[in-house]
Amino acid sequence: MFESTDTPSPIRVEEVIDGKNLVVRAEIPGVDPDKDVEITMADGFLHIHAERREKEEHKDNGNFRSEFRYGSFSRNIPLPDGVKEEDIKASYTNGVLHPRMT
Repeated sequence: MFESTDTPSPIRVEEVIDGKNLVVRAEIPGVDPDKDVEITMADGFLHIHAERREKEEHKDNGNFRSEFRYGSFSRNIPLPDGVKEEDIKASYTNGVLHPRMT
């Protein structure tokens, strides 16, 4: 009935070459990019890891209802040769993370 896995769910991505730049669009809605997203680089891969923690509580006439959604998501994206960590810049808009490698 309940599925349990020890591995994070994958993040859906789109990769685009824009001139000499690799631009990635990673769909991660409902996260705080400053607290819940980690971007690292190792062994020629860009690693994106995010955790979603949402909780809603409703109190009405003595009744209490709580709803929560949480999960861990990650994705490894192969990088072009020669990309250095300082070449990676990222922004987050409307639930989409935009790492850019120059």
